[in-house]
Parts: sequence; structure tokens; C-alpha cells
Amino acid sequence: MAAVIDRLVGGMRATAAVVSALEAAVVKEDTELQSLLKSLGLEQYHREKLSLSKILQIDEKTMTDDPGTCKSNVPFYFLKKLMMVNVTARTVNPPADLNGDDASEKRDLFDSPNDAEVFNPLDVITALFLCSDRFVQQELALKMSMCQFSVPLLLPNCDTKQSTLMLWAMRDIVKKYRPPDLSASKGFKEERIVLSELPMISFVRLGDCSLSKSEILNKLLSNPQQYHDTFVHHNMECGDSPRKISDGLTEITWYLPCGTKNMDIFSQPVALANLRGDIASHETQFSFLCQTSAAVFVFFDQLESECKLLSNKNYKAKIFLVGNQQRKSFTTDGLTETLNTLNLTKNNIIIKTKKTNDADFVKRLRTTVSSVLTNPGLKMSIEQMADIAHELGISVDEDSPECQAGRKNADAITEQIEDTFKFKEKQFPLQGQIWKELTLLEKEEFRLRKVGSENIENYKSNLKMKKEKLRRKQNSHAMSDFMSCFISAISCKERVYFLKWMRMNLDNLSQIKLSSLRELYKEQSKDSENKNEIKEIDKQLFNSSLGVEHFFREMGQIYEASLYLPETDPSRQQLQHLPRLCAQLLLDGFPLELVDGDASNIPLRWVSDVLSQLNDLVSPKNKILVVTVLGVQSTGKSTLLNTMFGVQFAVSSGRCTRGAFMLLIKVSEDFKKDLNCDFVVIIDTEGLKSPELVQLDNSHEHDNELATLVVGLSDVTIINIAMENSTEMKDILQIVVQAFLRMKEVGKKPKCQFVHQNVSDVSAHDKNLRDRKLLLEQLNEMTQAAAKMEKKEENKNFTDVMEYNPDTGNCYIPGLWNGNPPMAPVNVGYSETVYELKKNIIQLMGKCESTSNNILEFKEWINSLWTAVKHENFIFSFRNSLVADAYMSLCTEYNKWEWEFKKEMYTWVTNAETRISNFGTVAAKTEISELREYITVLKSEATKELTKLETLMLDNLKKYFEQAEGHVYLVERYREDFSNSIKSLRRQTERSVFDQITAAADIKQGLEELDKIATTYIHKIEKAVCALIDECRKKKVKITDKQLDESFNKMWAETLYNFSYSAQQTSNIFTSVSLQLQTNLSLKGSHACELLSEKSLQDCGQEPFKYKPKGAKEYIRSKLPEWVPWTDLVKEKQEIADSIISACNDCVSDKIMRKTHYHDTYMQEIVRIIDERLKKKDIYQDIEFEVSLKQHICGSAARKFQKMHEDFIEENDPYRRLQKIRDKFCADFKDVFNERDQCQKKAEEFTNFCLEPAVEDFVYRSLGLDIIDKMLKRVEFSTRMSFQYSILLDLLLKSDFKSFERYICSYESYVKSWISDRIKEIFSSESALCEFEDRRLQSCIDHINAAIKQAKEEKTDCLKTFVEHICNVLGDELVISQIALDSFMVLNKADHEQFAYWLKECLGEMKETLKNKFRDTKFEIKLIYLNVKPQNELFNRVIGCGEQCPFCQIPCDAGGEAHTEHFAALHRPQGLGRVKWSDSKKLSTDICSSAIISYTRFRCDATNSEWHPYKDYRTIFPDWEIRPDVSLEASDYWKYLMTKYNKEFAEAYDAEPAKIPSAWEIITEEQAKKSLKKSFSIK
Repeated sequence: MAAVIDRLVGGMRATAAVVSALEAAVVKEDTELQSLLKSLGLEQYHREKLSLSKILQIDEKTMTDDPGTCKSNVPFYFLKKLMMVNVTARTVNPPADLNGDDASEKRDLFDSPNDAEVFNPLDVITALFLCSDRFVQQELALKMSMCQFSVPLLLPNCDTKQSTLMLWAMRDIVKKYRPPDLSASKGFKEERIVLSELPMISFVRLGDCSLSKSEILNKLLSNPQQYHDTFVHHNMECGDSPRKISDGLTEITWYLPCGTKNMDIFSQPVALANLRGDIASHETQFSFLCQTSAAVFVFFDQLESECKLLSNKNYKAKIFLVGNQQRKSFTTDGLTETLNTLNLTKNNIIIKTKKTNDADFVKRLRTTVSSVLTNPGLKMSIEQMADIAHELGISVDEDSPECQAGRKNADAITEQIEDTFKFKEKQFPLQGQIWKELTLLEKEEFRLRKVGSENIENYKSNLKMKKEKLRRKQNSHAMSDFMSCFISAISCKERVYFLKWMRMNLDNLSQIKLSSLRELYKEQSKDSENKNEIKEIDKQLFNSSLGVEHFFREMGQIYEASLYLPETDPSRQQLQHLPRLCAQLLLDGFPLELVDGDASNIPLRWVSDVLSQLNDLVSPKNKILVVTVLGVQSTGKSTLLNTMFGVQFAVSSGRCTRGAFMLLIKVSEDFKKDLNCDFVVIIDTEGLKSPELVQLDNSHEHDNELATLVVGLSDVTIINIAMENSTEMKDILQIVVQAFLRMKEVGKKPKCQFVHQNVSDVSAHDKNLRDRKLLLEQLNEMTQAAAKMEKKEENKNFTDVMEYNPDTGNCYIPGLWNGNPPMAPVNVGYSETVYELKKNIIQLMGKCESTSNNILEFKEWINSLWTAVKHENFIFSFRNSLVADAYMSLCTEYNKWEWEFKKEMYTWVTNAETRISNFGTVAAKTEISELREYITVLKSEATKELTKLETLMLDNLKKYFEQAEGHVYLVERYREDFSNSIKSLRRQTERSVFDQITAAADIKQGLEELDKIATTYIHKIEKAVCALIDECRKKKVKITDKQLDESFNKMWAETLYNFSYSAQQTSNIFTSVSLQLQTNLSLKGSHACELLSEKSLQDCGQEPFKYKPKGAKEYIRSKLPEWVPWTDLVKEKQEIADSIISACNDCVSDKIMRKTHYHDTYMQEIVRIIDERLKKKDIYQDIEFEVSLKQHICGSAARKFQKMHEDFIEENDPYRRLQKIRDKFCADFKDVFNERDQCQKKAEEFTNFCLEPAVEDFVYRSLGLDIIDKMLKRVEFSTRMSFQYSILLDLLLKSDFKSFERYICSYESYVKSWISDRIKEIFSSESALCEFEDRRLQSCIDHINAAIKQAKEEKTDCLKTFVEHICNVLGDELVISQIALDSFMVLNKADHEQFAYWLKECLGEMKETLKNKFRDTKFEIKLIYLNVKPQNELFNRVIGCGEQCPFCQIPCDAGGEAHTEHFAALHRPQGLGRVKWSDSKKLSTDICSSAIISYTRFRCDATNSEWHPYKDYRTIFPDWEIRPDVSLEASDYWKYLMTKYNKEFAEAYDAEPAKIPSAWEIITEEQAKKSLKKSFSIK
């Protein structure tokens, strides 16, 4: 061929087509193996082996039952079924097409229906083993063994003609059986099958054989009543399909007795091997079997006279010949010769004669095998067979360098372990007693059960020091050699092998230890006197378990202890890589221990850092969903998860799961969109009500903690229950229901699925209708019990707690085994039902609003749930940064909506006031002539606007809670509060708007009278001036300006003299205010009215208000303030009074600054402020205090309003107004007389007197909103919590005691001044405010220019009409003074076109004038002029409801106005709120967030000075939710400040300095800042 190509190339005449054909001819054809792998779609995996993560990943195939018609689906369908231990896994070929066409109908009836290519199951199994990595092979072998399928012993590769001993693949198979010597004691043997020294019986074929060897083997191994296809045979589905690559495959299975004579086929355990294909073609495999087996049964039809294969003298096995006489080709000649050659007796021959049926034949075969087993001669473990394999050139799968290195490292550790209990005690010191003591201290820190009479903060400080001492003790232990070896080994590339070896070696050790302990237990149990001995053995059984998790647990403790070392310490730095190592192992498919079951604790920092590292490794693909199983111990929870997801949680005997473990399962790319996650986290938990723990006092607590944690972490929780034990079921249901209730209350909504195992009837679902009804009744009963315990008694039914449908929420699973173990395969009904459950759970996950969403959030949930679990009262203790973030986001959004609502209404009210001011003038837009009617229209318009804005806010709230992102469901419980806040906002705004409209209308009406008088006077004077002009012109002599002035002055004096003018009367504001106060206090009873009449209002409010106690009870209390260990009552009331007076003074000042007329609504608003403030303050009813305070405030306000009223009357007096425009009249008179051009002058006059004041007023009316808008974009004003954080941080940075004192003692006053300072600081530079002023000014100029243009287009014939048109267009925005306009029109003879030209010129000058004026006006002065005061609006926004903690006086941080519960992010020592100890007078260091979890008591005025437990504080203060300090460092801010200013606070509060706990003294400013950030969830 090469020569042909050379000639063609040399000649250069060959065409490309010929070359291609020849090249194709020299390409090597696919081998049989390559061809089959291509057909199966496994070609790529022959090079890159299938990994566990690939076959366990959740994909679309997980949800489909149909294998489809594609051939490449076959191996994956087999894998899918096998991983769920489904015994039908080998039935994997695509179904035949039964819907044939006409041609197929005419086909011969005897044609095979299997003409399409089908795969022999053995080829599929062989192909998969060849294409899988060592760990998948191990998993396949384990699952096949569970299905009682034969497992590959020697795996052939038909391309290389090389076989491999599958020792590693079978390493994980552990079998339990009962040999005859343990039958009487009912004991059992549990061992790793590759280590069991068992006789092996092999079955082979020589030449063609008419007997189906594999089928006979299946019958040999099966009871008549329970046949099972262990080996694939000719008569199975697709078993007759020609084998392409599996010839030479040697399979192995085991028969293991159960100890029941009537049921056991063989009384001794035995291994059975089956070689596929003719031994003549597979001599190596045959040789291997002959050297490792006790006996080899050779099936034949015809024997050659010289059979060299059988006559090898090195064979150790007994040879048995099995023939079929029923076959025509069968002859006895060769048989006889072979017998003689091999020195075999008749007993070594089994012939199926023509009279022998299958049953008799199998029976004889069994007898022969049994006879071999009575004296097997050779027993060998599979591990021992490796040496023989090596001799024969058979490779061993364990020979790989990685596997051997892993084994070496594991053996170096495990070979030195003699006593597991002593080993743990010596080598794992950090997780022993120290860790358990730390656990108790941690829980005591949160529960404070033993605080007694000791000061709480001192007690907590001591606990903290004890913890640190224990950590130092941990650090004093050097890392053991074993742990060093372990960490070193998991850092190497062969770590996966190492960990597998470790697990197997440790399991082997545990099995030996547990086996001997069980025997000892049985012996001791025979004598009832041995109670102590039995108890000791119980303890040993409990402690003898040693697994890889103990090494990781120690590693976690080493890491956590190292964090207490300085950051620069080399020991600490050397351990920083450990979390990443563990994270990588999680990705490799190894479980991570979440809860240490022995100590009943979570090493939070270790777990958190591992998860953080995991997040770094997988980001951005870090979204997760969590599935958990809960139930009674030993009810098959781990087996259920293993079957469902193909994973390997420990299920061996004596190794019940302790604590909780998590595993990661990958979600395939194509399925991520359906599940919206990248990984599924599976959590396996220890059984509830475990016998080991049930004797302990805290077992119920432990179960509750575990259930709460895992339910809280889960998106779907599987509850494994048994209906047969009603008492146990009730206990479990109560634990589980309590966990679900807790989750509902903290905003989580996990889905649940109840699983009932060992229910075998096909009609189970219908039959169990009654059971489901009973279960629901039990669930409802448990819900009520749990609700009572959690003090959430509104939950009456289980469906109140979560979505639950009894029909779809229950799954009935048949028993695991189909028959009696150890020979029973897994029940196909079990696998199929678990598969249906898996599909249902995946569908549930697809509908989940995942709380954990990603790994970091999952980490946060672990932290917050476990911290809350450590408290006794979970619901009130639960705090989670995700919930806090979600609440903060909701508050931020709500605040935006609220401001948009207010801004719209402020704008609307400003516009309405403008329209009211312009009513009845040329600028009016309405045709309504009656003001009262117009006000009704405006109120109707306001109602529509308010309804529109309220609906918009409610819609926004609804949409907010419908969104998928932002964890909105975590704050679902606050939804109603915010909805109520919206409605409350609408009501308050409506009242305020109506009051403003009414006041504006009433003031307008009062001004109208004065305007009419002034207008009449102007018209009369204009007539007089016109008459004077005529008179002067008639003289026809030149008149000088001086003469004109004299004539004008004379006319002016005469005209005014003739006016019938009467001075405007002022009202007595005191009378009006007294009447309102009387009306208000009349509701308080006759005593209030008596007190009111004792003093005249005119005499009130002249001196500063000073509260004096009046009642005897109060007098005594004021003299003996220590009688109440609380704030001094007189000081408290004085502060309340000062706060209310300050708020009312601000309101009065705001009204006075407007220089408007007095209106009764002003006083109503002030009285309302007093009532609302008094209602909020927690003081008992004191009518004397209320009356005297109201008299003081109303007297002072009335005095100021009286002056404002008088000033207004004086300012708007018509006579006074005329005097102001006298000079203008005189100038106009002279201009008209001298016939001067007035256009420019009149344009200037119109601009200066009509437009400029209106434009300036407009800018100031709008500027307030602009300033607020800018301030609200700042983080500190986004929410109340952000504000609190900012103000407290600012205080810390100022480091000024007086500021702290003011903040604590005069909170509102300090906040107001702080806000004002912030506004001034931000707007102190010109540029910040100029931008707003220029924009508003320019918008006005543009509007005026547009009005001029429009007026020009109207083609007016006189200036009056022209100006009126301009005023009308501007009427919506600008309030143009009617008097100024009337004055402007007097003696106005200007040409309107020229006037328009000059007016435009004047606008430019006006713009510059106003810009200069704005620039020259100080910001503080501008604030006075603003219509909407930014400082007031911002104060109202951040002050919230104004409630303060009843213990420490910290303000409420809750969002929305109408919240039903008050809470604060950060509580402070009560001493800062003036609380001192009655005996020592020292300031108290107690912090309410700690006190409420302790068993201490308090007394105050609200308890009538009776002692009351802090734990039950809500019976006294039901509206306050005081959350425990979950981090234990949250209050570090206030601890730091109290320590720093202890003496100063004591002096200010007239007390002795507090006894500061030692732990407080080491808190730094940096730690204080950190705690502040954490408390307010600032990132």
C-alpha cells in the first residue's frame, strides 16, 4: 500500500479523491470495544473516566422515567436505576417499536422481534466499569451487591486482552450474616467482604454448553419461593443478545446464611464465581479461579479426550464436571478418559440425564457444593487473591500509585490504634471534655440559668473569661503526630484515596471492637445484678465509635482555638489553609459535620470559614437548595437519602449518625434554570429520641435544638415517621411541629414531606386515609401544644404554620428488603417509591423561595439559627443578618414611597394655597365665585389625590412582597404593619391638608375685606389724580415739579380726609385658645375643668415650666427616689414636659415665621401634639401634670399668636397700604401730566412689585422639598436604623461626654440639632444650594416668558388686558399681590407692545437681582423662609414612633408609623438611663437584652413597685420586643462608653460610679465601632 502511495505522489498525477480513498483505507478500523462504546455514547469516558459528581448530579434525566429510543441513553439509564438500587436496572434497552407498518404485519410470525440492535446487560456493565474512575467502580459494585447482582471480580479489556482484579471496587461492600456457631446466641458477623476468608466455588464453561450455567446458578442460590436473577442469563431480557466485550468477565457473588436452618440453602458462607465465555479462550482467568477456588465446576457438552486445560497439576481447586446428557452431542468416551487423567471419582461428575428435571439437577448440584463446603480445603479472601493475580499477570485495580500512597498514609495512622476509646482520649484532647465544657459555657452565656444574685454583666464577663481560659488550654496541647499525619495526607493529591482508606480502616476497627463489646454485653445481661457493668459497657459502646469525622472535628477545634492566638502567631498562620482544604473535600463529595453529635454543638467559626472558602471555590455558581431528613433513630433515614441521591452516608451497624452532616450534589447546567440553583445540599441527621441520649436530662432539648436547626436550614424537610408507635410519634411530631412553628415566626417557609416506611400494601395510600386523618389531628394537637410553649397561640392548626396537603404531603414506602436478609435484594417497590419521592422533592425544590439562596446566606442561617437555638426562647432570640437586611431594604423602600407620597401632597397643597391666594383675582383659574364652594371642590380634589397616592403605595407594597429577590418572605410578618402605616399616613396627611386648606381659605376671606377697602381707596385716589391732571392742564402755564408736588400733596390730604376710615379691630386670641383648651380637657372629667379654672391663661407660660409633685404618694417618691430602683420620677416628668414644650415651640415658631393671620387650626395642632406625646410616654395618669403643662404651652403660644395677629392686622391695614404707595402715585401723576413714555418704567414697576416677590416666594416654597430630596439620598437618612448608626458613630468620633449626656437625656433635642447641623454642613457651600435656586428661578423665568408670548398672540388692545392675561397664565405657580397689581395699573398709559419688550429686558435684571439676593442671604435665614422645613421633615422621619425602651430608654428603630411592636437594634446599660442600685447608689451595668433571658427580676411604677421576672417583661410591656444580644458583643459600644465616662455619668446622675465588669475594661474603640456596625447590619 505504501508503495502505491509513493508512486502516486511521485507521479503528481493522482486526484484528491483517490488520495482520500487510499488514506481512508489505511485508517485502522474501530475495535469491538471502541465500536460498542461509541454506540453507548461512552467513547469520551474511556479516556476521561466517569466521576461520582457526574453520575450523582441532578439533571433532566432525574425527572424522566422513559429511557427513550436513543442507544446512548442505555448506560445512563442503567446507572440512574442502579444508583437507586433498583433491581430492574439491567432491563435497560430501549423498548421495541410495537406500532409497525403493513410490511411488518406481513412478516413471518417466527421472526425475532429483537432485530434492532440491543445490548447485552453484561456488555453494558463491562463498558461502564471500563469507563468509570475507581470511586464510581466502587459505588457500582456496592449498589450491585445490594441488588444481589453478581459483581465483577475479573474485568476484561477485549482490546488489550488484559484482565483486572476488582479488589478496590469491592472494598466498600460490607456484609452481615449469621454463621452456624452464632445461631444459638442470635449474634451476627459483620465484615468487609474482601477481607472475609471464604471458600470460593467457581463455575466455568468448556466449549459449547447447552445448559445455561448462569440460570442454573441463580436457581442454586434461590429458595423456591424467592427466585432472583443474581447472574445475567440467556433467558433474561436481552440476555440472549450476543456478548461483544464481556467474554472473559468473571463475576462473583456470595451466599450468606441467616442462621435459620429451614431457610438457609448453605449453612456456611460461600463465594461463587462465574466466568463468562469458554475457558479455552480465557486460560488466565481459568488458572486464577483454579488457584483461588475451593472447587471449580466445569460445564460442558462434549469433552476432548486430551483436555490439557483441566490437567494442570498446579491447580489447588477440586474439579467437578457438569454435563448434559440431554444434548445429542454428549458422549461418555471423552468423559471417561478425562476422569482417569484427572483422577476424578464419580462424585466429581454431575450429569443431567434425560430423566432429570431442573429441580432435581439443581438439588444435586447444591448437595455437591454443600459437601465441598463441609471440607473446603482452601479459604481465601479477595485481598489475598491479589498475589495470585500478580503471578498470572492479572493487574489489580489497587496497584495505582495514588491508591497505594493513600493506603500507606491511612495505615500509618490506623495500624497504631489498639483501643479506640483511649486513642480518642489521648489523640483528640481538644474535642473531649474541654469542648463539652465550652459548649456548656456557650449555652449558659445565652441562658443565664445560674446567674443567681450576681450582677448579670459581671457574670457574663466571668463566663467569657472561662471560655478564653479553656481556649488557652486547648492551645496548650501540641498537635498530635496522628493529626499532623492526617492534615498532611488530606493536603496531598491522593487525599480522596486516603480518606476512603481511613474510613474503611476505621470501620473495620469499630466492627471488631463493637462485636466484642456486644458479646460482653450479652454475657453481662444474663445476670440482672450486673447493672453497673452493663452501664459501663453501654458507655463504651457509645464511645467506641471512631470515624473520619473525629479527625475533622479535632481539626476544627485546632483551627477555632488558633483564632484566640495573636494574628501574627506562626501557629495560627500555619492553620489558615485548613478551611479551604475542607471546602475542597466538600466539592469532592465528602460530608462536612455541621453539628457535633457528641458535644451537641456547632463549631461555628470553623463551619463558617469552610463555607466561606467553599463559596470562593465555586463563585459565582454558589446558589443552593437544602434537603434534610428528620425522624426516629434507626428508621432508615440515611438509607433513604443514599437511595434517593446515590450518596453514601454511614449506615453500617453500630455507626448511627450522630449530629448532622451535609453533602453537596451538583445540578447540571441544563437543569439549573428549573431548580434555580447550582448545588443541592443534603443534610443527614442523627435520629430523634435516640436510646443513647434518652437517659440524659437534656435529650428533649437536644432533639429540639437539632430539629430547629435543620428545619431552619432546609428548603424541603423529609419527616420519617412510624405510625405504629403512637407515643413516640407524638413526641417526634411535637419536636418537628415546634421547629416549623419557629421557622414560620422568623419568616422561613420550608416545605415538608412525611414519609411512612415499611408500608407494603399496593392500596396503602387509600387504606391509610384514616391514618392521614389521624396524623393531621395529631399535627393540629401538636401545633397547639407548640404554640403554647412558644407563646404564639394564634396558631391553632398545622396548616396555620405551613402549607400542607394530607394527600400529597405523605409518601408510603414499602420495606427495604424483598425477603430475608442477608440474601434478600432491595425491594423494587422501595426503589420505585423512593424515586417517586425524589421527583416530588425536586418539584418542591423548584417551587421553593429559597431562604439560603447561596452558600454565604446558608452560612449566615447556620450562625443565626444556632445562636437562637442556644437561647431558651427561640422566637424572641432569633436574629439573622439576612432578615435584618430584608427588613432594612423594606424600610428603605417604604421610606422612598412615603417621601414620594408626602412630596406629591406638599406640592399639591402649595399649589392649592396658591390657587386660594389668587381666588377672586385676575390670576384665578376657576369660574367659581364663592370661596366656600371652591374649598369644597379643593377638598374633593385632595381626597382623590390622596386615594390615588395611597393606592399606589399599597400596590408598591404588594409588588414588593411578590418579587422573587431580596428575601421578602423573611419579613412577611411586618407586611400588615407597613400596610397600616400607609393607611395611617393617608389619614394624618388628609387631616393636615384639610386644616391647611381651611386656614388658607379663612385667611384669604379675612384679607378679601381689607383688599376690597384698599382697592376702593386706590380707585378713588386715581380719580382724584386724574381730576388734578385735568385741572393743571387747563391752566396752560408751565408748572414746575415743585408746584406739581404741592398740588398732589394737597389733593392727597383732602381725598384721604374724606375717606370714612375706621381702624381694623384685633381679636382676643386668649379667648379663642381658652375655649379650645376647655373643650379638650372637658373629656378628662370635672377635676380637670376645676384645675383649669384656678388660673387665667394670660398668667400662664410666662416663666419656664417647672414640675412639682402634688400628691402625697408622689411627694414621698420624690423625696425617696431610691424606693423605686428606677429613674427619678420628678426628673422624668420634667424631661417629658421639656420635650413636649420644645416640640410645641417649634410648631409655633414655624407658624409665626410665615407672618400670616392666626387661625384656630394652629392651636388645635399644638393641643394634638401635646396629647399624642403624653399618650406615648409611660407615666400613670396625672391630670394635674397634664393641665399645668397644657396651660403653660397654650398660654405661651397664645401670647405669641396674639402678637402675630396684631402684626398682621397692622401690616395689612388699608390706610397703611395707601401711605406706602403715595410716592408712586405722585411719580405717576407727574409722568402722565408731562406725557412721558412710561413703558420702561412700568415694566420695571411690574417686575419689581408684582413678579419679583412672587418669584422669590415660589423659590422658597419649592426649595424645602429640593433640600429634603438631596438629604434623603444620603445613607444616614435612608432608614431609622441607618440614622441611629450614623448619629452614634458621630458621637463616638466626637468623644465628648456632654454630647453623650445630651443624646441620652434630651434625645429629641439632640437629634433636632444634629439634623440641623448636618443640613447646614452639607449646604454651607454656595454651589450645593445655588443649583436648586437657579433651577427653580429659571423655571419661573421660562414660565413668565411663555406667558408674555401667549399674551402677545392674543392680540390684546390695551395694557390692562395684556397684563391680566399674563397674570392668569402664571396663576398656578405665582401669587401676584392684587394690591401691587392695582397700584401698577393706576395712571398706566403705556403701550402694551413696548411694555412687553421692556418687560423681557427687566426679567433678565430680575434674575440677576434674585440670584445675588439668594447668594447674599445666609443659609440659616433661608431655612426660616422655607415653606417646608427640611429639619422638621427629616426629624419626623427618623424619630419614628418616639417610643423608648422601658428599661434603658433607647429609642425604637421599627419602620413605618403604625407598627404593632417596638424594637431597638442596640440596647444599653440601664445605668445610662439613670438606673441605680437602691442600696449602693451605684449605676446599674445591667443591659435589658441580657436581663430578659436571665432569671432576675425588676420593679417599677408599671408593676406597682412589685417584683416581676424579666423573662415575663411582656406581660407588663406587651408592645416592646426586646431581642437578646445574640452576638454577646452587640452592646460593646455602650459598654465601652460607660467604662470611659463612668465617673462623669455618675456625677451627672447624682449617683456612685458603676462597678464595671472586667471584660468591659478591655473593649477598644475599634471594637465599639465594630459592634455598632454589626448591631445595625451595616456592611
